[in-house]
Amino acid sequence: MGAYIVRRLLLMVPTLLGIMVLNFIIVHAAPGGPVEQLLAQLQGTAVSATARVSGGSGELGAQAPAGDGRYRGAQGLDPQLIKDLERQFGFDKPAPERFLLMLQRYLRFDFGESFFRNRSVIQLILDRLPVSISLGLWTTLLVYLISIPLGVAKAVRDGSRFDVWTSTVVIIGNAIPSFLFAILLIVLFAGGSYFQWFPLRGLVSDDWAQLDWGHKILDYFWHLALPLTALVIGSFASLTLLTKNSFLDQINQQYVLTARAKGLSERRVLYRHVFRNAMLIVISGFPAALIGILFTGALLIEIIFSIDGIGLLGFQATVQRDYPVMFGTLYVFTLLGLVLKLVEDLTYVLVDPRIDFERR
Repeated sequence: MGAYIVRRLLLMVPTLLGIMVLNFIIVHAAPGGPVEQLLAQLQGTAVSATARVSGGSGELGAQAPAGDGRYRGAQGLDPQLIKDLERQFGFDKPAPERFLLMLQRYLRFDFGESFFRNRSVIQLILDRLPVSISLGLWTTLLVYLISIPLGVAKAVRDGSRFDVWTSTVVIIGNAIPSFLFAILLIVLFAGGSYFQWFPLRGLVSDDWAQLDWGHKILDYFWHLALPLTALVIGSFASLTLLTKNSFLDQINQQYVLTARAKGLSERRVLYRHVFRNAMLIVISGFPAALIGILFTGALLIEIIFSIDGIGLLGFQATVQRDYPVMFGTLYVFTLLGLVLKLVEDLTYVLVDPRIDFERR
């Protein structure tokens, strides 16, 4: 098993490198970089920061200044100022050199300084990452607490009215994206149009630091209610169906018929024999479920509810073209995802020792 873990760790290096290369190319090819953003602020317009011209032909080329033909927002500005800005943001070096320098720093987990926040990127990530992880862990825990009992009940009552009605709920939950359900919750319960029972923004109130521990916990879960509900609704359907199908598959196995023939009660057959085998794939999929929640629903939920997690941080950095924060959050999320995938494989082995990845 040790050799398998070493191989997986070594494979993370080219995977991580490939992801960083592709995103570096895509991000730098997109118009409206940090220099354009700052020029737009200096010129008092954001429109000029949304396009970069290629030379002296065409409509955009005709609008470029004589001193620098690359930036639409540079009209009337000193060309030396443009060069100083490029040097400040590191764009005075060729793109391959900038990428290699970035990789050298990232190996030491040195993500540099934010362009627009006057703080180190690693400090921004460390401040926001616990928020995202806690949101993902709470969601995954609730999804498992709901999906496993519901899936078992559906398997035992397969084909009954209960199974049909709960399947309808599961299908509806699976069909509605979590971010769309979040908007519905805001409209209904966060002062959108009807009730204002829950807060609209953040994870804690402004006076949270002055509250005692009991009220701090209540305030935290009060703010967490709507985001968690939206995430759980969008995530529990697949796990419920997986649990049901896993139980149905085990119920029809020969060892279950043998146990029943020996006179064991149905409850003992279900929870002593079937449950242990059926839960292997469900329990071992916990890291994968956490990855799915962190990388899909949680990012949009953080943006919708203005939760200061790493998803909202990355979104704001993308809007501002804050490249160090963009690449830093991407690096952390990618590395976290690769590590959790390895943990998922190891969990399979711990749950079922018959699985041998090293022999495969």
